Amino acid sequence: MTPALAATIDAMESPKPLRIALISHDPQKQAMREWAVWNRGLLSRARICATGHTGKIVAEATGLEVRLLLPGPMGGDAQIAAMIAHKELDLVVFFWDPLGTQPHAADVRSLIRLAVLHDVAIACNRRTADLLVTSTMLGETGGVPASPIA
Repeated sequence: MTPALAATIDAMESPKPLRIALISHDPQKQAMREWAVWNRGLLSRARICATGHTGKIVAEATGLEVRLLLPGPMGGDAQIAAMIAHKELDLVVFFWDPLGTQPHAADVRSLIRLAVLHDVAIACNRRTADLLVTSTMLGETGGVPASPIA
């Protein structure tokens, strides 16, 4: 077997890590911190990115590497929306404040709309996030199955 063929087989057999984006509005930062600590095992096997302050909180609480994006109001939500559109994410965990008004509400709506449009799993509260990360749909490989309509 040639080295190139062996590398191709290894790549096919090794699962790709989940690509997860984390976002939380200020009143939800503590809930995100607690969720990340509770799910540290799963997150340790994932590639994580997060908006600015959320990412710092998660990294400090879990000790995990987190790719820090801009703060949400400064373009971080838009960065994650672009990642969704480019199919660079498998899961978005977005603990937003349903009672507060956001100066970047258009970016928030765009992010949620793009997640739905591009069939990217999105959790907007802890219960949904827990259901998604414990779903058998994640499979033994830890990957997200391809959509049958994609």
